Amino acid sequence: MRLRIPNRELMEKFQKVLSRESMGEIRQIVEKSREMPEATLDKNAEKVASILEEVHDREIPFLQYNDENSLSCVITLCYLYARKDYHIEREAKAGKGYCDYVFLPKKKGKPGIILELKADDTCGNALRQIREKKYRQKLEGYAEEALLVGIGYDRGKKRHDCVIVED
Repeated sequence: MRLRIPNRELMEKFQKVLSRESMGEIRQIVEKSREMPEATLDKNAEKVASILEEVHDREIPFLQYNDENSLSCVITLCYLYARKDYHIEREAKAGKGYCDYVFLPKKKGKPGIILELKADDTCGNALRQIREKKYRQKLEGYAEEALLVGIGYDRGKKRHDCVIVED
């Protein structure tokens, strides 16, 4: 994904807009979204959970914090940059059900990613669901390797946990 600015005048305006205080928050989200796919591919579950928690705390209003849709919005924000290398489907028909997120690589050589969210449940149960419902079938023809990502969210403690395994 690239941005091309055709002349100096437009470049100066673009830089001025980016320097606004309100754009600083957007820049932080974009920066976190650059870190998230890398942390996922590195199987750094602690970093993934930490980024999720940071973005969730900063971006979701208190009254809607525990809403399931809010959790999905956080995932979408955190993986914005992943769209460079992946087609991302939410509630994708896969195997014997619908997985929360599937990341289909645009190029050969990248692993596919299946991500399942569980509120007030464990990451282990999220991984179990991925396997039992055969969500990996969705990656056939796209990727030989897969990363299974289980994310658990404790509504009471407002904490995220993550487990990432190769499949």
